[in-house]
Amino acid sequence: MDTIFALASAPGKAGVSVIRISGPDAFDAAFRLAGSLPEPRAVGLRVLRGALGEKIDEALVIRFEEKASFTGEAVVELQTHGSVAVVNALLDELGHMDGLRIAEPGEFTRRALANGRLDLAQVEGLADLIESETEVQRQQALRLFSGGLGERAEGWRAQLVRASALLTVTIDFVDEEVPVDVTPEVLELVDDVAQEMQAQVDGFGAAERIRSGFEVAIIGAPNVGKSTLLNALAGRDAAITSEVAGTTRDVIEVRMELAGLPVTVLDTAGLRDTEDQVEKIGVARARARAEAADLRVFLVGDGVEPEFTPGEEDIVLRAKADMLADPSGAISGKTGQGVSDLVEQIGSRLQDKTSRAGLATRERHRAAMEKCLQSLANARSLIASEAESTDIAAEELREALAALNLLIGRVDIENILDDVFSSFCLGK
Repeated sequence: MDTIFALASAPGKAGVSVIRISGPDAFDAAFRLAGSLPEPRAVGLRVLRGALGEKIDEALVIRFEEKASFTGEAVVELQTHGSVAVVNALLDELGHMDGLRIAEPGEFTRRALANGRLDLAQVEGLADLIESETEVQRQQALRLFSGGLGERAEGWRAQLVRASALLTVTIDFVDEEVPVDVTPEVLELVDDVAQEMQAQVDGFGAAERIRSGFEVAIIGAPNVGKSTLLNALAGRDAAITSEVAGTTRDVIEVRMELAGLPVTVLDTAGLRDTEDQVEKIGVARARARAEAADLRVFLVGDGVEPEFTPGEEDIVLRAKADMLADPSGAISGKTGQGVSDLVEQIGSRLQDKTSRAGLATRERHRAAMEKCLQSLANARSLIASEAESTDIAAEELREALAALNLLIGRVDIENILDDVFSSFCLGK
């Protein structure tokens, strides 16, 4: 592969900037800049000089040997002063060296995948970790980046390899006397994997919401205080407020963090019958977004029923507490009464949803596991039927293993053969 380099820290002025070099000529390129390199994984202070010997900067230099770096290649990192001029000068020097080129977006991580340092799920976890905005997002991304899903998938793979090997033995040695009936063990292995995988699929919705964010819709009649409440939650004037009914025509979205979770709060148009065609469109959009939201907060007038039936987890509050003689159980975005309690309620309900989150966070993960589950169900049905269909059942297990390959990219059909010959002494 080519030797690549790039600025690994954020561009612009900073206290420290990091330039990463990776590939077969990384050590030579860094030596030409620094004159000497520290021992592997040690940090050394070096003067960096250009091709003509002029001093560019003093920097900390770290050297990583092949197979002991992020990319799995020889890597050098230069921790320089965070000057735009310094960084540009060093990148220019590297760009003029033979065999080096600027890295493409994501190429360092792609090389880590190609060299077996990360699996596909870990790559996605790294992307999520970089994009994380809240504490819960960070925790979830770190679990994925740390190999949580990959480790689980490797366990499933080992069980399915074993099951496939057992079936392969009965096919390949059909004329031989196999010591024991393998069917009970195969069914147990298949059932164990299917049960664990189904739990991950069931938790996909909550995990995906943690990654992309929850939606909470504020619903109510016109002029009930929805926009004022949204502004109170956001801590700024995100929506126009007015005494005129029907001011909000479209759905207003405000992204915020509640209870460590990413939440988009929706201020919807007031729900009412209207002859105004523009407002009618806004009411239709409000109802559609409210029904699709993860949680709804109904604001109702005193003695008024919600515009449509709330769900079990939805929150119903009396509006405009500042204008009520008895403000118990009511809320006011204008004075802030009840707002902190509402935030706690929203956080509690969304945290209940996150407790069911699995390790799979992307549609690709869910699709691969669904495909695997279907193949396992087919295989189990064939095995349990006691019909002469062992070869078809074995093929279904291979399809299940292929689906795991889509999930993490670590399935090798040769493992099945290895398990066959290591687990059975058949004298062949």
